[in-house]
Amino acid sequence: MKKELDYFYIGHSYGGNQSWFLDFWMHIGGCAALCACDSIILLEKNKIKTGLYPFSIEKLTKGDYIRFGKMMKPYIRPRLGGVDRLDLFIEGINNYFKDLNYTELEVEKLESENEQNYFQAAFFLKNSINKGFPVSFLLLKHKSREFSPILWHWFMIVGYNEYDDELYVKVATYGNWKYYSFRKMWNSGFDNNGGMILYK
Repeated sequence: MKKELDYFYIGHSYGGNQSWFLDFWMHIGGCAALCACDSIILLEKNKIKTGLYPFSIEKLTKGDYIRFGKMMKPYIRPRLGGVDRLDLFIEGINNYFKDLNYTELEVEKLESENEQNYFQAAFFLKNSINKGFPVSFLLLKHKSREFSPILWHWFMIVGYNEYDDELYVKVATYGNWKYYSFRKMWNSGFDNNGGMILYK
């Protein structure tokens, strides 16, 4: 079974792109804030909730995306060591919603505990995608070099594909996408290693 969200392009970029930012901290550490931006754009685009994105959802532009990223920066602030806890993301995006007087959307976390809660994670991830909700993911460390491009990094999961009894997830970051084995990603070999942000 394969399911992908109706994601968005800005020009030729698949989703937003952190490298667009000239601001030093956003350029090197704005991935969490930009995951919040991408999530909000997707919630608007899929008509789950309107009024969260302050620019045109019908005509997404690089300039508007950069302006939105700057607006999100105070809520999910890049910092030395990065936004390395799920709670920091949840606090920030909830404060953004609060300032818009929006309280209908719940934001929850599922922390990575390796194989111990893999099946729970797979269930919640598929359920979110099936309902049209984006998933933001934090991966701090991993014992496999396969994941080196996305270590100590926030990225979006925007789809999944199941075949041969394996779950693969579509990861979007830096304007591109790639499929990874979700079991391998989740079973990083480290505890307290990030996890998922889920909306409902």
